[in-house]
Amino acid sequence: MSRQQYGEKFRQVQAYLHSGDCYQVNLAQRFQASYVGDEWQAFRQLNAVNRAPFSAFIRLDEGAILSLSPERFIQLRQGEIQTRPIKGTLPRLDSPLADAQQAEKLANSPKDRAENLMIVDLMRNDIGRVAVPGSVRVPELFVVEPFPAVHHLVSTITARLPMTLHASDLLRAAFPGGSITGAPKVRAMEIIDELEPQRRNAWCGSIGYLSYCGNMDTSITIRTLTAWQGQLYCSAGGGIVADSEEAAEYQETFDKVNRILQQLEN
Repeated sequence: MSRQQYGEKFRQVQAYLHSGDCYQVNLAQRFQASYVGDEWQAFRQLNAVNRAPFSAFIRLDEGAILSLSPERFIQLRQGEIQTRPIKGTLPRLDSPLADAQQAEKLANSPKDRAENLMIVDLMRNDIGRVAVPGSVRVPELFVVEPFPAVHHLVSTITARLPMTLHASDLLRAAFPGGSITGAPKVRAMEIIDELEPQRRNAWCGSIGYLSYCGNMDTSITIRTLTAWQGQLYCSAGGGIVADSEEAAEYQETFDKVNRILQQLEN
């Protein structure tokens, strides 16, 4: 997507926002390049540097999925539910003092806090559809977490799943994650489908496990590359709200993938 094309999509999202159609839309663009080499070795190199807590590798018939996700979608352990949506991002800076100020800036950003709160409310609603009534809690709100390339604003929502329900019921109620769609979720997904020129495929889906005893943990597949038939695909996006700035949102998509792509070049 060219800079001009992104601007056109951004303005279309803004029109929907100002008309009251939705409150937030996660608009993304996809990057593509040819590659040579072994996907597993590339993943090992990326994983060693990025230290993402939800990294995963899946071998495909004609390629692979290399996920370096920092984001938990839903965990279910002994009936306890936890989701940790990420919404709000600023790049890391070289100077320790400037980097600390950058983290403080993110923590106090009215725009990023508003975006984050919208998704917290959305996830509370999604989980609340299947959780024990009155069990939904928000123990952490607007926590800045540093990663090698960026700072993220993260919140935590917890609840309890009734013994009569299964992890699959929880997934059906909450998938896909609100942090990579928008709010209201269904309308945001319709707008994404209308405006984004490519299907998202593995990106912004989920990778995880479901154990025999009913425990589950899943990621949201951001920072995720798809290698397919000699082509490498990598997408990045951000939540757009009414007061978002086009240039800043466009730059954020590069901030999220620059470090990964530079490592592959090396």
